[in-house]
Amino acid sequence: MAKYRHIRFVSALLSSFLTVTVFAQNLPSLGDRISGTVSLGQEYMMGQQFLAQLRRSAPSVPDALLTNYLENVTYKLASRSQLKDHRLSFIIIDSEDLNAFAAPGGIIGVNTGLFLNAETEAEFASVMAHEIAHVSQRHFARGVDEAQSGQVGQIASLLASVLVMATSDPGHGAAAISAVQGRAMENQLRFSRSNEVEADRIGQDNMYAAGFDPAAAGKLFEKLMAANRFRSRPPAFLLSHPVTESRVADARGRAARYPPRDYGVSMEYQISRARVLGHYAFNKPGLIEESQRLLAESLGEFKKDVNRYKLAIAYYENKMFSRASNTLAPLLEKEPNRISYVVTQAEILTEQDESGQAINFLQRHLEINPNNHALTIAYVNALTQSRSYAQAAEVLEAHSINRENDHHLWFQLAETWGQAGNVSKVHQARAEYFGLIYDFRSAREQLQFALRIETDNGAPLAELARLKESIKEVEQRQIELNGQ
Repeated sequence: MAKYRHIRFVSALLSSFLTVTVFAQNLPSLGDRISGTVSLGQEYMMGQQFLAQLRRSAPSVPDALLTNYLENVTYKLASRSQLKDHRLSFIIIDSEDLNAFAAPGGIIGVNTGLFLNAETEAEFASVMAHEIAHVSQRHFARGVDEAQSGQVGQIASLLASVLVMATSDPGHGAAAISAVQGRAMENQLRFSRSNEVEADRIGQDNMYAAGFDPAAAGKLFEKLMAANRFRSRPPAFLLSHPVTESRVADARGRAARYPPRDYGVSMEYQISRARVLGHYAFNKPGLIEESQRLLAESLGEFKKDVNRYKLAIAYYENKMFSRASNTLAPLLEKEPNRISYVVTQAEILTEQDESGQAINFLQRHLEINPNNHALTIAYVNALTQSRSYAQAAEVLEAHSINRENDHHLWFQLAETWGQAGNVSKVHQARAEYFGLIYDFRSAREQLQFALRIETDNGAPLAELARLKESIKEVEQRQIELNGQ
């Protein structure tokens, strides 16, 4: 995982709503008060612009296993939701603070702090279902419609404050927000509360439909309330999603009305959570002792498996790779094709300079699960460790066809082509990366560098034409962005 840094991040739903309402006066009205004044297509484009801003301003996690998990659980919920546009984009913010967010156009994100605070998959899913409901009910479009009734000036002021809170010291943003006119803030909070109630109700319905225990929503709310009593400042999630006794009672009451059902347990969620817990552990040696104790006290097969994986991660975090591998072995023997175990074993082998073994191990599993993101990234990392740079870059480039909007992938591809010594490819991968963060000037420069190199090298006319066309496309995107 990438090195984590602490940031405070206010709900992106509010941020994105505010980001675009300053342009709302120029958008055509659809004549539908419920749908608002923004089409689904406009919401998608605005969401992508907001995502690019997030990629620039907030550190995010490239861990492919976490990304796979977030995508899988979100798509499972989305398939049972009221979403009309199923184009979803994901981002995991590097922060121990509890937060999750949704933005127009299907932008779904979480702080790693959600993994730290949600002890079960159902609790994690309750937050994601809530955020998906914000998107499916088009709360952004409703907000723009509300903003057109004379609040745009005040909302623009609030925007600056929220963006400060998203990327720097939260105290500064809180002070700035207090300066915004009181009536505008009161109206916005009232509108936001109605959205929260609706997202709670619809989110629990979708949880049940997708096979998650809807009672977990109330349980997580209760834990958050209890934890907040001992904090001087609530986490960002509670600032934008206030939890009250009535909200807990409502969640519990709704959960009691669903027909009874048996709900299973999720090893995949516990694997994701163990990776986050291990990385954030301040006392790494103490993590080993705690994990050993938990394993020894485990009751039931599932708990033993969870705590065994935690112990393997604890050894890995302490660079005790042989012990990590030996601890993981019984889990791999039990489920040899579980991708999370395979990737973890490959990571251990790569870190202990056994990249050849990792490569062979992963090749077998990629034959079973071709194009799997986590397996592919682990394979690329093993190839890089073995100094097979060109092969690693070629694998990543092929993988980019399936994940063309993954900015972490393009960043890694540029680095890998650099190690392989292909400067033109470095510039082309950088151009893709800059395009995803909406830095079109830099993207254009990178493509021009690549065109110059390919021209000097006597590249085929078709390749030169492709690069020229890419430059035109980037220039057009920049014109469109500046024209908003």
